[in-house]
Amino acid sequence: MPYPAADTPALELLRRIFGFDAFRGSQQAIIDHVTTGNDALVLMPTGGGKSLCYQLPALLRPGVGVVVSPLIALMQDQVDALRQNGVAAAFLNSSLQAGEAGAIERAARAGEIELLYVAPERLVTERFLALLDDLEAGPGLALFAIDEAHCVSQWGHDFRPEYLQLSTLHERHPRVPRIALTATADETTRKEIAQRLGLTEARVFLASFDRPNIRYTVVEKDNPRRQLLHFLADHRAEAGIVYCLSRKKVEETAAWLQGEGFKALPYHAGLDSELRAEHQRRFQRDEAVVMVATIAFGMGIDKPDVRFVAHLDLPKSIEAYYQETGRAGRDGEPAEAWMAYGLQDIALQRARIDESEAPPERKRLEAQKLNALLSYCEAPRCRRTVLLDYFGEQSAPCGNCDVCLDPPELFDGSVAAQKALSAAWRTGQRFGAAHLIDVLLGKGTDKVKNFGHDALPTFGVGTEHSEAEWRGIFRQLVAAGLMQADLAEYGALKLTEAARPVLKGEQSVQLRKPSKIAKGKAARAKAKAVEGLLGKDQPLFDALRTWRLDKAREQGVPAYVILHDKTLRQLATLRPEDENALAEISGLGAAKREHYGEELLELIAEWAE
Repeated sequence: MPYPAADTPALELLRRIFGFDAFRGSQQAIIDHVTTGNDALVLMPTGGGKSLCYQLPALLRPGVGVVVSPLIALMQDQVDALRQNGVAAAFLNSSLQAGEAGAIERAARAGEIELLYVAPERLVTERFLALLDDLEAGPGLALFAIDEAHCVSQWGHDFRPEYLQLSTLHERHPRVPRIALTATADETTRKEIAQRLGLTEARVFLASFDRPNIRYTVVEKDNPRRQLLHFLADHRAEAGIVYCLSRKKVEETAAWLQGEGFKALPYHAGLDSELRAEHQRRFQRDEAVVMVATIAFGMGIDKPDVRFVAHLDLPKSIEAYYQETGRAGRDGEPAEAWMAYGLQDIALQRARIDESEAPPERKRLEAQKLNALLSYCEAPRCRRTVLLDYFGEQSAPCGNCDVCLDPPELFDGSVAAQKALSAAWRTGQRFGAAHLIDVLLGKGTDKVKNFGHDALPTFGVGTEHSEAEWRGIFRQLVAAGLMQADLAEYGALKLTEAARPVLKGEQSVQLRKPSKIAKGKAARAKAKAVEGLLGKDQPLFDALRTWRLDKAREQGVPAYVILHDKTLRQLATLRPEDENALAEISGLGAAKREHYGEELLELIAEWAE
């Protein structure tokens, strides 16, 4: 036995099956709670190890563990990963033929399946509900796990109406423990999950939402494509996601990136379903694919080696931003979250809220969430601190975001704000930032002259700032709620009531100076150093990656299902020479050592000095 005796059955299983030596965070407490037959609502960040919180209790309790999962591709990958670890797992969804589904149902009734994944649409059918009755009367039901539980929220963009019917599980099988899991952290959604799933009495486990391995960067839009290309320069051989607001922009950006030499694929709800599925499959299974997508892509993405998430447009809220950026670095290795945003982004998101058919109360809540995101973008303090503060979690400056690495300069922008507000007021609040900047800089363009704005007192009073600086000033004034952009009037900037004391000189304004382009290579070098892979180990690591890819293609599974990068890195640096040493490598459970141990030891021996 390569490990010392385990303290608990859960820890013994963790070591033997999954190859991990210890639990992380609140995993142990959650597993113990559910294993003893209690309900739980688990809020844990993406990459925090949510799956183990229901997989281990399902294995520890008698019977079949039933997992409700909203995405077919996610089910397939999780079942593949469990089978690699020697766990009897299966799924039921629309991808199966009738004969295949029938065989799985018979195996479940015979007690030959430990974990059964099911799509919510299938779970609420009479056929599946009858299967659950048979399972409880036969081998037993270990638990019900409801993954991506935020799909029950009717105001969320991931809403799945079938989730509203999942309360029937408890009504029909009241003795079976339930665990609902999500990475969505806001309190409103949390309460909605508990209420709609009948989990108001469940114990809530709220994990830390810090993802210390992710570096956060926000840049002011100048030339977005050039800025994105600069960011991607150090990510050419890596997988990532680029989010855009519209379908058209997704397709144009994907085509442009392909022209720049990236393996870029578009993904949005308007594409043919087969093409979407193919692009998602390639992203999951191929190396270094960049998915350019709308928010239609991402929920349940289980790819651990996504090294970056970039936003070319502003998300709708901090929750959405947190969830989308959380798809990077699930393996715990260094990753980056990069976003470019400008004045037009703010106007588009505000218009989305104003033009929606939601009730007034919901619109106010959405506006508050957008304002919180704008505050995050413009805050002169640590990004991570602002992000975690929003979720009610205190933290110190992280040293791993653009603000910490290159602190912005602040200046008293009261006079600049007064000039900008005055220019908008004196021109009748009918013009956008570009025209107002021309007025402030004293540019006698045809448009300025035609409207007689070259005769205004504000004409030419802003030459102490450049055009780029004025764009930043207007953006910050809109973000601060002193101005608003009216898309119905082509982005005309109008003063809000909050602007009055600033215009009168009764209130001061602090503004940020334009930030410099992030020093990508220097930042990346620091991130690489964190990985701990020395130059002499790189060739073996590359050889292990090639071996892994070959194995994945042979079996038709994603490469990370075979072994994670973190495991390969340990193999390359520690270079185990025998079975006992191999058992000390994180992520190599008994089944994987049996399947791959001999090949790995032979490959490592070939690279021995």
